[in-house]
Amino acid sequence: MLFSNYSFPSRRSSLVARHGMVATSQPLAAQAGLDILKAGGNAVDAAVATVATLCVVEPCSTGVGGDAFALIWSADEQRLYGLNASGPAPAALTADSLRSRGYSSFPVRGGLPVTVPGSLRGWQLALERFGSMGLDTILTRPIDYAHGGFPVSPVISRAWSNSTELLNRLPDSRRVWLPGGRAPRVGEIFSNPEFAVTLEALADKGYEAFYFGDIAAQIVAAVRADGGVMAESDLADYRAEWVEPISIDYRDGFAFHEIPPNGQGLAALLALNIARGFDLRNVQYGSADYYHILIEAMKLGFADAHAYVADPRQADVPMAGLLSQRYTRERRALINRDRALRPQPGQPDSHGDTVYLTVADEAGNMVSWIQSLYMGFGSGITAGRTGVQLQNRGANFSLRPGHPNEVAPGKRPYHTIIPGFITRDRQPWSSFGVMGGFMQPQGHLQVGINLVEFKMEPQAALDAPRFNWLEGLEVALEPGIGKAVRDDLVRRGHVFHPMNEPLFFGGGQIILRDRESGVYIGGAEPRNDGAVVGW
Repeated sequence: MLFSNYSFPSRRSSLVARHGMVATSQPLAAQAGLDILKAGGNAVDAAVATVATLCVVEPCSTGVGGDAFALIWSADEQRLYGLNASGPAPAALTADSLRSRGYSSFPVRGGLPVTVPGSLRGWQLALERFGSMGLDTILTRPIDYAHGGFPVSPVISRAWSNSTELLNRLPDSRRVWLPGGRAPRVGEIFSNPEFAVTLEALADKGYEAFYFGDIAAQIVAAVRADGGVMAESDLADYRAEWVEPISIDYRDGFAFHEIPPNGQGLAALLALNIARGFDLRNVQYGSADYYHILIEAMKLGFADAHAYVADPRQADVPMAGLLSQRYTRERRALINRDRALRPQPGQPDSHGDTVYLTVADEAGNMVSWIQSLYMGFGSGITAGRTGVQLQNRGANFSLRPGHPNEVAPGKRPYHTIIPGFITRDRQPWSSFGVMGGFMQPQGHLQVGINLVEFKMEPQAALDAPRFNWLEGLEVALEPGIGKAVRDDLVRRGHVFHPMNEPLFFGGGQIILRDRESGVYIGGAEPRNDGAVVGW
């Protein structure tokens, strides 16, 4: 790791700590997780405390009405576990019913894109297997913030304000999220006593308090009142599941790990597989060659992801073929060093808004956790008097007949949220993630290569300027990428998104474990309100 070779404008130092570390997108939530570690909890306890606090202090991005995924390294078992807590479409939702209503693509807001909230079942699965504390302890801080209020931080205030029109649409959302008729400003105290009562019910009665009874009835009533078809049985029948992570061997003992479909982590692995064949260490960092190779690799990764990623319980996802060396060589050969390509999916061999956090504890357990409502405030629906906002994950379903991701009853949609993990010589090395819709695999590619190929410290790896490929030949570059590089990329056929139009380049967090000392080194995203804390 190189602490001095790379530096970029902003920019804070990496944090170094010995006993434990938490990194996430809001400082109060990071401190809530750290308090759990200091009180004797482990990394999973702290991760749930952190994300539960984020549900209060960053409500535009996450909540218990959304979904979650996690990669969990168990120090005792020396094994990486994958957790899929994404919910399915209601049993009454069919593609034909939507097409008969005149839809040619899936609606984005309202009741129809609300899928079953999965995150709480994910908390349950993780804590039952690895946790050492109960919900009554873990939820103490978020309950306190929901009842007593918290000061709204700058980036979150801006995102909240951007959702004003959506939140004004329904009375319950307007009442809860727009006190006084507007979004809270930076530093103003916001409380959500209705959500505090919901959290207290969880702490007292457990997860069933959400999936059965009054809270479930209010969720269903709110969804159906806004055009959806969810039933209480959809909530009652849902369970999260353990899944086997997918991975690629990169080089020098490094391996990248992702959650398998229905998540889009496959896109990151496809791009990394292609990029590793270009000997990037001998390509000048930040040069036009560097960006061109990664942009083209990412295009090809997305082309295949959008063609094949779906719920593997109801569709054939040819992962072995997509990640094979033969197919990777075939896709890599499509990249012309002098000309941008328009990406198309290949034909592999066939075989049968968001928050991100990472936590590490003194025993060596590491958690990479991501949880989301999808777009800002999700569907725009707040469930009655529960203080719970509901996700719009169904917006990523396809309505194209025969597409692997075509909506169907009980099917989980293509999911953008992905936790990342890197091992070295089969040992835990880095827990990391980059939130932000379709920016996420692009962030995994760029941040992961910064860490592995260019040996950047975590904070520098996050600080480095990024690209965001949008579609076709269109790509956005952060201002830190200079004119000479831009001009060279234009010559190769890339088309740039206007710099005066705001665009999100992701929000990442990293914890890296030094192999020799066992010390943790962490970085937090400079593009949001993030913080990394340790002791």
